[in-house]
Amino acid sequence: MNIFFDVDETIMGYDGSLRPLVHETFQALIEDGHRIFIWSGVRTADMVRTEVIDRHGLQPYVTDCFTKPRWDYRAQWQRWGMEVEPDFIVDDHPEIVEVFGGILIKPYPQARHDAELERVYAAIKSATLA
Repeated sequence: MNIFFDVDETIMGYDGSLRPLVHETFQALIEDGHRIFIWSGVRTADMVRTEVIDRHGLQPYVTDCFTKPRWDYRAQWQRWGMEVEPDFIVDDHPEIVEVFGGILIKPYPQARHDAELERVYAAIKSATLA
């Protein structure tokens, strides 16, 4: 599956901290045969590469990164002519999860203990068995 993760309050807090279990979850997803994409509605793809992927050492896991549509999600994505389609998304905004399918995650605004990615991984495993 092509799994798309949002940046702000999904895998990274506004304080720049990486959500706990990102590396472990991404590694498990890659081992399960999935492709991981990172997108952001606030940052450009280049910003995602430098401020998120490079800064936190996520290069071994991430296939590519994109700017995320901010409204009219599916139509914008198709207009942009992207070659890859999201199969499952992980986001803290319910509207985009409803459009593409996936799981709504509790916002992660700053560094703190958090195990939300365990629930996300379980949901992805369930979706692949369905």
